[in-house]
Amino acid sequence: MSNLVRILGCGSSTGVPRIGGVWGACDPNNPKNRRTRCSILVQKGTTKVLVDSSPDLRQQMLDANVGSVDAVYYTHDHADQAHGIDDLRVLAQFGRKLLPVFADPQTQKTLTKRFGYCFEGFGDYPAILDMCDLEDGSHVMGDDGHVLHVEPFVMHHGRINATGYIFDGKVAYSPDVHDLPDESFEKLKNIDLWIVDALRYRPHPSHSHVEQTLGWIKQVGASQAVLTNLHIDVDYEEVKAMCPDNVIPGHDGLELVF
Repeated sequence: MSNLVRILGCGSSTGVPRIGGVWGACDPNNPKNRRTRCSILVQKGTTKVLVDSSPDLRQQMLDANVGSVDAVYYTHDHADQAHGIDDLRVLAQFGRKLLPVFADPQTQKTLTKRFGYCFEGFGDYPAILDMCDLEDGSHVMGDDGHVLHVEPFVMHHGRINATGYIFDGKVAYSPDVHDLPDESFEKLKNIDLWIVDALRYRPHPSHSHVEQTLGWIKQVGASQAVLTNLHIDVDYEEVKAMCPDNVIPGHDGLELVF
């Protein structure tokens, strides 16, 4: 079985189209412009890791035909990354055990406050999630013994820090980032595949924009890159035509082998 990463969702915080059928500059006739909120699934053998639980998680997992994961890693606590957390109940029930969830301290604090019942149980309903420190999440092993190595790195996302991840030293994920510290750029050098924020064409205070992201990709020497967190400003075919040969815009359901 191939090692692969699936783009479950690559849309900005309100998705594409927005409620009300607002497509912006995106061609509604191109299915690659229909985007749910950002999340990925990383698979090595039968070992599966979910990054973030978007509000669209249920449909994303149905579309991917996936009914179980071995762990969940959070980039940060914003609603578009976290508020599908209740749908993790089904994944925990499938494994018949608490599902390990890894996050930085601020994200841990927020999620356990907002969704305490998921971690502590409530009345007759048992807990479904086990909140774990990132330093304890350096690897995940599924039932078949395939070990997926996970390395976090710091991202600046507006007024907060978020966490990016590198899987098996080959695939990096940075869905919400407007800047990166030097040590994170160092970790990303010569990465095989980088899935990275490119919200729109104009600068934004908490997200990277297309021109900046293309510069970063060249700077780190990524072999391949995929643009994600795409807003209604960014039409798939239009931005694809702007990208060099090693860069493509993401679309929901895109699968890449690593």
